[in-house]
Amino acid sequence: MKRQAATALLLSCALHYAASFSSGSLSRSTQQPRQIVDGTTMRRSSHRHGWRSQRRGITQSSAFETRLGSASTDTSYDKDSVLFSPSSYSQPTRRSILKNTLLTTTCAILSTQILSNKPANAAIGTLPEFADTNAIFQSVTIDVTDKKQFDDTVEFFTNGFDGCKVLRERGGDGGGVVKEVWLGFGPETPNIPPSFTLPVSAFSEYGGHSSIHLRYDPFATTLLYKRSSGEFNNEPAPGDNIAYLQLGVPQYRISQMVKYGGNVIDAYGWVNVVSPAGLPVRSIVGIRPDPIMFLALNCVDVTKSEEFYAKLGFVRQEFPYARPNQGQGQFEPPQPPKSVYVAPSPNSMGILLLQNKNRRKAIVPNPVLRSVNVVYAPPDGDSGDAVNLDPQTADPSSVPISFIPQNYLEKEIKTTSSPGSS
Repeated sequence: MKRQAATALLLSCALHYAASFSSGSLSRSTQQPRQIVDGTTMRRSSHRHGWRSQRRGITQSSAFETRLGSASTDTSYDKDSVLFSPSSYSQPTRRSILKNTLLTTTCAILSTQILSNKPANAAIGTLPEFADTNAIFQSVTIDVTDKKQFDDTVEFFTNGFDGCKVLRERGGDGGGVVKEVWLGFGPETPNIPPSFTLPVSAFSEYGGHSSIHLRYDPFATTLLYKRSSGEFNNEPAPGDNIAYLQLGVPQYRISQMVKYGGNVIDAYGWVNVVSPAGLPVRSIVGIRPDPIMFLALNCVDVTKSEEFYAKLGFVRQEFPYARPNQGQGQFEPPQPPKSVYVAPSPNSMGILLLQNKNRRKAIVPNPVLRSVNVVYAPPDGDSGDAVNLDPQTADPSSVPISFIPQNYLEKEIKTTSSPGSS
């Protein structure tokens, strides 16, 4: 790590002085959001003609960036790129000689880093969609303290949203143990499943899907969400820091949502509903490689929330849509005004930061959200075996966040039984 930090610092200084001694014809290019990494993050300007990342038929642009070190929230140094003009090749001067010397040193350092046998920053899994990041927003964990609410929530998602299924589960109905269920639309592994075959396999058989983790604790004594009495539930969510979890599915069934205790707020073009466990959900009729699109948060201050998530590697990304008209029709809303969409990668689930409508009113945390779970690739030399699944931090809107090593996720996928397995 010391060697990587020293190399990064030398590289930063070389680029800084090279830019300082360059001629006046050098031009600045627009800087792109960066991903924070341990040591130094070198951010090169993107002319939007960098590589294009294709996720199963959906193509998105990705800003080119050079990263050194491993995932953390350390300090970064930002430098502009240098574009040379023909005047760089005029009669040598003391300034040009010094500039060329520094650039030669810089190139040597870059070559050493590129040709090194040990990569400085590991990617998540083997999926090409995640090759540009060392962390992804993988899941949300929902606490449920009532057994019927737990069962109804499973039925609510699997019957109300086309394609949603129980991916895996742990714990029994008896014995006083915590019961857990992971819901989603396809394999969670960040690797390509052995059964996936192009071009015959469907999106639902590809890896890298997000999940909804339901956790029922029979020892809990506090009811986190109390549904209204009567035939239909009309109780709002128990907090408002979670605006909604957005899903893009080919079909949803409002009758099934209501049947299992969901509170349908409105359904004009798309549906807004509170799940039986108290989690707000918005669903769009559309097609997405992973139907779990993003988590929308109400923020006290969007700018402060964006700064917080930037330290975790969440940067501004293009707002995702589930329909071809990109929010211009009556069945999918456009990106809300003054909102900011951030994610570790353009191909992972993201977070939509919304400004609280009433700035004078305090935001109330939703107690059913146990954590937002970020899966990361451990740095070199870290096995990732020491895992703390409890939330390690919270954002400015009191949203708890947990960090899970990639190898731990892989072990959990293998050890937790899928429905019907022995």
